[in-house]
Amino acid sequence: MRRICVFLGSNAGRRAEYAEAAAAVGTTLARQGIGLVYGGASVGLMGILADAALAAGGEVIGVIPRGILEREVAHKGLADLRIVDSMHERKALMAELSDAFVALPGGAGTLEELFEVWTWAQLGSHEKPCAVLDVAGYFERLLGFVDHMVAEGFMRAEHRDMLLVAGDPESLLARLRDYRAPQVAKWIGRGER
Repeated sequence: MRRICVFLGSNAGRRAEYAEAAAAVGTTLARQGIGLVYGGASVGLMGILADAALAAGGEVIGVIPRGILEREVAHKGLADLRIVDSMHERKALMAELSDAFVALPGGAGTLEELFEVWTWAQLGSHEKPCAVLDVAGYFERLLGFVDHMVAEGFMRAEHRDMLLVAGDPESLLARLRDYRAPQVAKWIGRGER
């Protein structure tokens, strides 16, 4: 695994655990020789993650849309900051550069990015693992709702299980390395392919 894309908040959140987890992920990736791909910002958890990876000597690639760059939130310490024209281009390039995807606590943008790459995996567009680092139970209710989608027949259990969950960076990386994509059809009730 060469690079992992991390989706996370451009705000720091209310709990110290969120910042601690972002820093731990950045440090762990760098120490294990895994490059970081992220949204290129210097603010919130995004900045904490990048700063920790850089401080530990890691490769950090930021991908930022021009409109956000112009708001002066781009990380100025990155040797590799890629500027794109839109959020769509940002997500496509981040996906292209990465071998796995991880979400840490964040807002709507974090969830949207995670759900998009997870959906692509369900559709067979890629076989890269998708995961959440469940810091202080942040994703607990969301994961409960995902289980509800399975119970209500809107998602296969195998596709739910594609979203890996761990509570610390080392366990998360181990799960990402061991991941094998399931070979089941996306649609329920249409037969296996």
